[in-house]
Amino acid sequence: MLSVVIWASVINCFAEVKTPSIIGNNMVLQQNHKNPIWGWADAEESINVSIADQTHKTKADKKGQWKIILNPMKASSYPKTLKINNLKYENILVGEVWLCSGQSNMGWSLGNSDDADLEIITANYPNLRLISVSLVGTQEARNDFNGQWEVTTPEIAKNFSAVGYLFGRRLHLALGVPVGLIDNAWGGSACEAWIPRDRLNKLPVAKPYMDQWRETEKTFDYQKLLANYQDKFKKWQEKSQTARKQGKAQPSDRPRPPRNKLTGQHRPANLYNGVLNPIIGYGIKGAIWYQGESNGKRGHAYREVFPLMIQCWRDVWKQGDFSFYWVQLADFMNEVSEPPTEQTWPELREAQTLTLDKLKNVGEAVIIDVGEGRDIHPRNKQMVANRLVRNALAKDYGIDLPYQSPRYQSMETKNNKIVLTFDHVGKGLYCFDVRDPLGFAICGENRKFVWAQAKLIGNNKVEVWADDIQKPKAVRYAWADNPVCNLYRKDGSITLPVTPFRTDDFPLITKGM
Repeated sequence: MLSVVIWASVINCFAEVKTPSIIGNNMVLQQNHKNPIWGWADAEESINVSIADQTHKTKADKKGQWKIILNPMKASSYPKTLKINNLKYENILVGEVWLCSGQSNMGWSLGNSDDADLEIITANYPNLRLISVSLVGTQEARNDFNGQWEVTTPEIAKNFSAVGYLFGRRLHLALGVPVGLIDNAWGGSACEAWIPRDRLNKLPVAKPYMDQWRETEKTFDYQKLLANYQDKFKKWQEKSQTARKQGKAQPSDRPRPPRNKLTGQHRPANLYNGVLNPIIGYGIKGAIWYQGESNGKRGHAYREVFPLMIQCWRDVWKQGDFSFYWVQLADFMNEVSEPPTEQTWPELREAQTLTLDKLKNVGEAVIIDVGEGRDIHPRNKQMVANRLVRNALAKDYGIDLPYQSPRYQSMETKNNKIVLTFDHVGKGLYCFDVRDPLGFAICGENRKFVWAQAKLIGNNKVEVWADDIQKPKAVRYAWADNPVCNLYRKDGSITLPVTPFRTDDFPLITKGM
């Protein structure tokens, strides 16, 4: 009888205990936070967790799931060991943890950004830790992913998110504490893919997109497309072999394999389930977000879709209103022409800016001066990261530095001119390159905009007019996909661009999209 008891005890001691990939060697735990640690084991198995001077005990439930909450710890560069039954994770630090999410401009690697050679050879930061979430699109909630925390080295940093890395490096150097960065960006992703379907279905402005996808889900046949591709590819191979034997060039019509829309980054909730869900609940300070290009033609809906996404994340994370800072769309495509025309990206930018007034503890990095007309991926990720990190340093860590771009506040009509007043101007508005402001358009009662002249008349006011308009009604600034504009706030050597805006409430061309 004794031998049976001893054998049962041995089996229990070596029962398999697992944790998700977000928990492991080299990770950073959020300082001054009750960090959840969770995983799986045999049903009702006893779980013992210890780190530093604290221990915790719990039991797995009948499904084998378990979770404990660590007591808050202060930032520390001294490596710690986390023990969970027979598991042992080492080289763990305590500091600041940030989530880096969005689409390709967030995912854009350090190795493909400006000054990549210099950035890479200097990327030696033992207390800056990085992890990337593998990209899986699914309607079924996943609880784990393939990935692991890494110590920052040149080899690791070059393939990591440039904006994320540069943001985190600034924080690390400014605060003097360890920093952990979680990259889960997916190129080309739609905002709707990051939101659960039950929340989207309750949002009227999301209905056109949801209806479109419900139809796609009924009719899309990936296996049929794949079979058709394989048939075409086989025929292409035969032609290619014949050409090779005849000494001719390879045929140029090589077919491309089809994409499975149902597992891609546009389908509603796909990324919420496949990419976000495996890390929900991990202790973070906040999130940085660079997305919007894929929603560029749905700017009106983005006014509600984007705030909904942020609120959904906060709801499920159960960390209150954690910090959330985003990058406004850069300038892109052809520069403005004569006369001013209605375009879609300004409406998306406006939706991003309006989110500042809808939610607490949010911020925006305006980069209307950073883009490249012929490339949707600006290489100057340093500027993007710098403008993002100003929000965090000022608002989360109490460092006194400029971080807000000026915003339109009010207008007053004086005869044939409109006087605009701005807030968040710092020490005053400033025109880059030339003395007078560029990028303003004005209209009369007919709502037809023309390019305007403008003049600074004080540290926070701009006077706008056009000779042919005697009764002006509204003004727009930088209201184009790729505007020519030059107005900033200036604080010493620091300049932050004025946020694109309009004073009118004319109907949007993206409404109903």
